[in-house]
Amino acid sequence: MMAAAVPPEFGPDAGGRLKGVTVVKPIIYGNVARHFGKKREEDGHTHQWTVYVKPYLNEDMSGYVKKVHFKLHDSYANPNRVHNKPPYEVTETGWGEFEIVIKIYFHDPNERPVTLYHILKLFHQGADMALSKKTLISEFYEEIVFQDPTQYMQHLLTNVQPVTMAPYKHETDFEEKKVKSYQNILTAKTKIKSEITDVKEKLKKAKEAIAKYKEEIAKAQSGSMAESPSLA
Repeated sequence: MMAAAVPPEFGPDAGGRLKGVTVVKPIIYGNVARHFGKKREEDGHTHQWTVYVKPYLNEDMSGYVKKVHFKLHDSYANPNRVHNKPPYEVTETGWGEFEIVIKIYFHDPNERPVTLYHILKLFHQGADMALSKKTLISEFYEEIVFQDPTQYMQHLLTNVQPVTMAPYKHETDFEEKKVKSYQNILTAKTKIKSEITDVKEKLKKAKEAIAKYKEEIAKAQSGSMAESPSLA
């Protein structure tokens, strides 16, 4: 999909930065991996995987993204993979997990590239080990924040086209994940509040006990002095 034409007044050299303006672009990045079922004889590879960056919303990132650079492990032929148009993804095969560096460049040269770090996941863990033959999904939500963009960049960011006219969704239901995370935070806050109340109550009782002991010690010392014979 081609990016919308940019009017001359919004060219890369037009105007300065727009102070006080913030544009947020949510994205999804990660990988999917599928086990072959057995080790491949010719190279020992066990999985086919795809690492990717894509928009969270139904919009064409190429309107403001110039290219995406994926840096794979050095053991791969040509570990530097660059994509100048969607889909921004790399599909390979392998047997091990490693860190992939993803660098996003923008059409506006005044905007610094954004770097993401993703650990390629191939193997299910823990309770999911029994699902080793199913496709593994490891993806994350992130937001790219453009603070005080140029007029040119703001134009690109706010004039994007949809990726598809069909329903647009991700492998992970991030809205459901957001609700669960919020519920977990509320539960944790309630638990902490209860624990703070318990600590305050224990501290109050400790202070009362200390005051009581001090009073008893003072009485004991007073009684002891009263009983002591005076020296003539």
